[in-house]
Amino acid sequence: MNELSRRAFLQRLSYLAGAGVVAPMALNLSAMNKARAATAGSDYKALVCVLLDGGNDQTNTLIPIDPSNYATYRNIRQDVALDQSTLLPLIPTTNLAGGLKWGFNPNLKRLNSLFHLKKLAILQNVGSLVQPTSLDQYKKRSVALPRGLFAHFNQKQNWQSTASDLFREGWGGKIGDAMLKQNSHGAFSCISTDEDTVFLTGKNTNPLRVTADGIKSTKSINEGSQASGATSFSEAVNNLFTSSDDNDDNVVASSANESIILSALQNAETISTKFPTENALAQQLKTVASLIKARDNLGVKRQIFFVKLKGFDTHNDLLGRHSKLMGLLDNALASFYEATEELGVAQNVTTFTISEFGRTFNSHGDGSEHGWGAHHIIMGGAVKGRDFYGEAPEIGLNTATDVGQGIWLPTTSIDQYSATLAKWFGVADNNLAMVAPNLHKFNNTDLGFMSS
Repeated sequence: MNELSRRAFLQRLSYLAGAGVVAPMALNLSAMNKARAATAGSDYKALVCVLLDGGNDQTNTLIPIDPSNYATYRNIRQDVALDQSTLLPLIPTTNLAGGLKWGFNPNLKRLNSLFHLKKLAILQNVGSLVQPTSLDQYKKRSVALPRGLFAHFNQKQNWQSTASDLFREGWGGKIGDAMLKQNSHGAFSCISTDEDTVFLTGKNTNPLRVTADGIKSTKSINEGSQASGATSFSEAVNNLFTSSDDNDDNVVASSANESIILSALQNAETISTKFPTENALAQQLKTVASLIKARDNLGVKRQIFFVKLKGFDTHNDLLGRHSKLMGLLDNALASFYEATEELGVAQNVTTFTISEFGRTFNSHGDGSEHGWGAHHIIMGGAVKGRDFYGEAPEIGLNTATDVGQGIWLPTTSIDQYSATLAKWFGVADNNLAMVAPNLHKFNNTDLGFMSS
């Protein structure tokens, strides 16, 4: 098939997609590659990474509600403190040390319910660390520290790529590398709904960018990334599925895979779970749910997704802006969990949050400044929910976890977080160092929030 006829074929395919007839066409074309679908079976797992872009204010996400610690919180946060009567108590299966009790932001009602249904857990005070670090070691600079602390770009890249100095590969992509053989075709292993693709870029894994509108070009925000430059879905699929002799069968095969993705997006409406329409994160997760529904046609047993909610750089109007973001997060995550229940894969899909850093415990005017350690959410049927993991920070200023100005020194590392998720995903113990290069420096390599 020459280039002109190839373009004509793909153009006709796009017309059919616009006319709403891609779905049956995709099924017919996918029948040409039955071996792909046969590999999926019931052994399916997906990780869904949710970036809270801008640095989530963890102190108004998870708030101490016991009388002593709430009084400290209220006194320090002053004008940005939430009223105690509005907070949603979180009652864990095991009590925290020192009488500490946590409550959720009042706009996290649905996530509060999932916590008590044991479908959601909290990881306390996690952040970028090169090795275990004490306050004294931090102040003396006697241990290696993550570069670019408190800076948006550097910490966002640290969170996505752990120890990669050049930020070329993310730990999501490295997990994809380790599990690539589980999938018939690597093209569908790592999928982003955002142009930020560092997290999903590995040595052998390159992410596809898929939105509710269809296939978009994939480019990394980092010029040095292997995923940098513009790569269309068609180009990526052609590279993976089309041989150098460019015969008709290979063109049909690559076009079949493109049409399957388009079909999956078109069929999103067949998922009865309602996703809020005026919620960008919810719509991204609706796209993810539709792709998970199409897992057998895509021939995948392991998938990693990346989605993003923007707006968390709350230097001002913290109460108003952050409260709105919490409502968006609550409805998006809860709707997505309900969709996984509907699809019968709740036990197979784990959703978790990351953010470049937390924010200062104390307020600065009507906002908060860049911090370091923060709390994060893990959600799914395989999560050992209704519990807190990691070490809780001491509530207050000038504590053993305050490096100054109300910034928390993390007590759990990204490497420990990523390794725990990777192990559940099926990465072998001898490959965990590839995913989490600093893991060997920490005693606890499995944080325990996932069931086997």
